[in-house]
Amino acid sequence: MSVAVAFEDYSLGYDRNPAVMCLRTEIAKGSLTAVVGPNGAGKSTLLKGVIGLLPPLSGQMSFGAIQCKDISYLPQQSEIDRSFPISVRELVAMGLWREVGSFRGIGRSHNARIAEALAAVGLDSFEKRAIGSLSGGQFQRALFARVLLQNSPLVLLDEPFSAIDAGTTADLINVVKHWHGEGRTILAVLHDIEAVRAHFPETLLLAREMVAHGPTDKVLTAENQFRARQMCEACSGPPHTCTRHAS
Repeated sequence: MSVAVAFEDYSLGYDRNPAVMCLRTEIAKGSLTAVVGPNGAGKSTLLKGVIGLLPPLSGQMSFGAIQCKDISYLPQQSEIDRSFPISVRELVAMGLWREVGSFRGIGRSHNARIAEALAAVGLDSFEKRAIGSLSGGQFQRALFARVLLQNSPLVLLDEPFSAIDAGTTADLINVVKHWHGEGRTILAVLHDIEAVRAHFPETLLLAREMVAHGPTDKVLTAENQFRARQMCEACSGPPHTCTRHAS
């Protein structure tokens, strides 16, 4: 099995307060993995650690054949300022940043790719609309189009289907499945357990520490989910000390 991301006694937190503790597991290259757990389990924090937005408190994280610049990250909508005066096209074009940089212009081939990305998420007639005028579902489609243009081997999605309508969710799940079919590694924080069971073959169950990681049907047992709730309520202690390892 080729590894995309590996964690070795990996701990993350804020102001030395633990949010993810002693994580020891591997994310397989090309896997489609849901990250689930109770509120406060450290799910979003883990993605921030992978993308490099949050330095580890202890332990190590390593990548396989990729580098941090090869990662696409879709944050929660609440973390994005939608009042910024740009169009849908301009937002999506940001996905070309690594390719064109600050000085190269966007050429004809880039314009064609932007149009293709917008069409792929159902926004082909929205390119001139201001992002502040979009509904929550339309804005999420635009963010997915931006990720499409980044063309990264590792994609991190933080609550990608939260607070959007069922039709948009179905369309975006199909985009995720298409990425998976192309061999990309996808790590997505999700709350909808039924959606995880239906669409995500692998699951990482967190409760600050890892409860279980593996095939979804073996991870999302009633026993494991109850254990996760108990651990999240009771877990405490210094973030740099690994006293146990979940199986």
